[in-house]
Amino acid sequence: MKVCGITTAEDARTAISAGADALGVILAPSKREVTIEEAEGILRAVPPLVGRVGVFVDAPEGFVREAIARLSLTAVQLHGGESPTFCGSMPVPVIKAMRVGEGFDPAAIEPYQGSIAAVLLDTLVAGVDGGSGRVFDWNSVEGMPQWAPVIVAGGLTPVNVTRAIRALRPFAVDVSSGVEERVRHKDRMKLMAFVAAVRAADVEDGR
Repeated sequence: MKVCGITTAEDARTAISAGADALGVILAPSKREVTIEEAEGILRAVPPLVGRVGVFVDAPEGFVREAIARLSLTAVQLHGGESPTFCGSMPVPVIKAMRVGEGFDPAAIEPYQGSIAAVLLDTLVAGVDGGSGRVFDWNSVEGMPQWAPVIVAGGLTPVNVTRAIRALRPFAVDVSSGVEERVRHKDRMKLMAFVAAVRAADVEDGR
């Protein structure tokens, strides 16, 4: 489970105590954007076994590499039109975001085989690169390539995450707005409820 859109060190500690496996900082235009300098403070106390993910949208390669080095990122999540070549050039595992809407074709991920570690499915909303808080049709992504571990995002909350896991059997889930008290501030009780729902679904699935 990954908690994304972390904007404060306090929220990072809350997510870790709730049981997050990874934290994501958004280094791209967004309501939850932080600078590299701010991210350094946010991630300073993150334990070694908790993943650190930087989220980017069509960022210059130099900027991504600088963030990886300065923040000790364990993975990058790319939400733009980054090519397979760009993804394959990264020094850490790449999570490639694909936006799901009407007419989504799972085969669109095929050119990225060998260049990425996982694919993140998010909701297609015009003019929004992610963090819309909207759910996509989980039935529309049948036939995803077997080689690509799937991470599910898009409007997940403590109420619906169990259904999402049952429907898609993803490798991981990604949450941001669904566990917020308000934009840029996570809610401890929502985080705890979300983690509990994920853990219960994993037990049900025998994981």
